[in-house]
Amino acid sequence: RLQKLKEMFISKYGSAPKFYARAPGRVNLIGEHIDYCGYAVLPMAIEQDILIAAEPVQTQVVQLANTNSSYLDFSTCVNNIQIDKTKPQWHNYFLCGLKGIQEHFGLNNPTGMNCLLDGTIPPSSGLSSSSALVCCAGLVTLRANGKTLSKVELAEICTKSERYIGTEGGGMDQSISFLAEEGTAKLIEFNPLRATDVRLPSGAAFVIANSCVEMNKAATSHYNIRVMECRLATKLLSKSKGLDWKKMLRLHDVQTKLGVSLEEMLTIVEEVLHPEPYSTEEICKCLGISLEELRSQILSQNIQDVSTFKLYQRAKHVYSEAARVLEFQKICSKAPANALQLLGELMNQSHISCRKMYECSCPELDRLVDICLQFGAIGSRLTGAGWGGCTVSMVPTDKLSTFLKNVKKAYYQTDGQRLAGESNSLFATKPGRGALVFVEA
Repeated sequence: RLQKLKEMFISKYGSAPKFYARAPGRVNLIGEHIDYCGYAVLPMAIEQDILIAAEPVQTQVVQLANTNSSYLDFSTCVNNIQIDKTKPQWHNYFLCGLKGIQEHFGLNNPTGMNCLLDGTIPPSSGLSSSSALVCCAGLVTLRANGKTLSKVELAEICTKSERYIGTEGGGMDQSISFLAEEGTAKLIEFNPLRATDVRLPSGAAFVIANSCVEMNKAATSHYNIRVMECRLATKLLSKSKGLDWKKMLRLHDVQTKLGVSLEEMLTIVEEVLHPEPYSTEEICKCLGISLEELRSQILSQNIQDVSTFKLYQRAKHVYSEAARVLEFQKICSKAPANALQLLGELMNQSHISCRKMYECSCPELDRLVDICLQFGAIGSRLTGAGWGGCTVSMVPTDKLSTFLKNVKKAYYQTDGQRLAGESNSLFATKPGRGALVFVEA
């Protein structure tokens, strides 16, 4: 693959690349939609990745090309990076990583670059192709400008810089992309960012299945509405408990301030919030603020016109999912005889909560989860933002080949479009290594 990339680079730019950067995609085993609420998640890097061949140049221009001809070439002046939030095109994710590094170092005269990108992560599949691209671009820019940073610093910069495209992400994708190590999943905790190895039990494989429904986080408001619903739930829970609600941003902050367990937080949600959707008027009344203050001080720009919010359901999902992550880690470290059964049950509960309480599934994902469970998965759930993308299933190793055959038949071979993309839609994966740079020998 490297050789092919090098040859394409030479034919495109007339010279050889000076170095290559690689950033992997990821699959989240458990802990969906809770990183931006401040809670730990449990992902692993996958073998699929974004690979960029790069050459620093004397001009102030960045030239971007993609081995996939459906992604158009792009070039821009490095001193004037404009990121168009209205159209989340592939080059804008590169520009996020570039801009993040430039701003971190205050680079007034950044190096121009020629870059050629090759990706094996299916796009809009919930396997974090966009964050891998942001991370890879950050790494390329760092190297081209002769700077160094720790992996943790890189992850934090790339998390912030991906928000230039309008996605209010929490940092899981960028953190695992940099901090992953081969052979182990990671418990990733935030503020401060840290990663702990989680050894997955032997005897099972993790299988990714793409629903073939594309979902682009930056192109839809579903994702950002959920972020906002969690923020509003944080404010209402804080106010009801006499905390300084104006300073509270994440559901984790409420638990920390109150000094209670996740189980107790679930009880507090039951007591304080009602299951019926909240109107903006009711939220203003609860907080004692005007609609103008709500819009200008709390709601993000892209959801100003949303009029109802489900706070009870979102908070219930976040606190219960955060508890499932910790339970998953505990089972992996203690490795009881029935570990696989227990982990499978947690994955199944996670999917039910994503479907019913967070409403981030879709009919195709639910069908795929049912098919996977029917053909021998011990646990199966959506992974990534949802509303399309992939499922992850835990399958006993001895059942793997019949499982793959049956799922292929039941889900992919019944539909021409799915059949076309089947080769990279269904695969078993092992925990892969994190982002790195390698230089031409």
